[in-house]
Amino acid sequence: MSAVRPLPGWLHPLAGRLPTVTTADLDWREDRRGADVAARPAAVLVLFADGPAGPEVLLTERAGTLRQHSGQVAFPGGRSDPADPSPAATALREAAEETGLDPAGVDVLGELPPLLLAHSRHAVTPVVAHWRAPGPVGVLDPAEVARVERVPLAELLAPAAVRRLRGPGGYRGPAFAVRGLLVWGFTAEVLVRVLDLGGLLPAAVAAGGAEVDLEEALRWAGA
Repeated sequence: MSAVRPLPGWLHPLAGRLPTVTTADLDWREDRRGADVAARPAAVLVLFADGPAGPEVLLTERAGTLRQHSGQVAFPGGRSDPADPSPAATALREAAEETGLDPAGVDVLGELPPLLLAHSRHAVTPVVAHWRAPGPVGVLDPAEVARVERVPLAELLAPAAVRRLRGPGGYRGPAFAVRGLLVWGFTAEVLVRVLDLGGLLPAAVAAGGAEVDLEEALRWAGA
């Protein structure tokens, strides 16, 4: 049986901050803040837990055969269904479908305001949660997900794992190399802002590391 754990002290500041967060607080790039009445609602689960190596976050690697964001590292999540009563319900349902996560062991701490993914026309709500009763997770459908990883924050935020990425179309943002994965784009942006809200982002990581282009970053990460 999985251990049931109370909210750890390192998550208290984040849990207290989430109810008051506004879009202005997050300082998103202009294209993330834009309005699109035709954008489809979606949600992702930013799930933290106390693991064997300390605080950790749940990440997935999307299958290389998908039409959008193939092979990229992502939070569990996806498009909302009409039957979903809330973004949290969407995020938990999608996480269960993608990884086998048991939603009964998860406590939702709050949500960030939705942000726009202009290229795919989705308005995505990041749902922040604590994995109170961690259980087994893994790949359920290889056509959707290639890997599921519980990544310790100590590995993700190590100075040697941090870069600034110069991507396609003039994109610039944080990037992390961990366990043969390259975390960048939307996922890295959300993760950095959530950790910053909770006082969990080291100053050296906030400043970023050396700047690399996407090809260099993939080689560096071993992805």
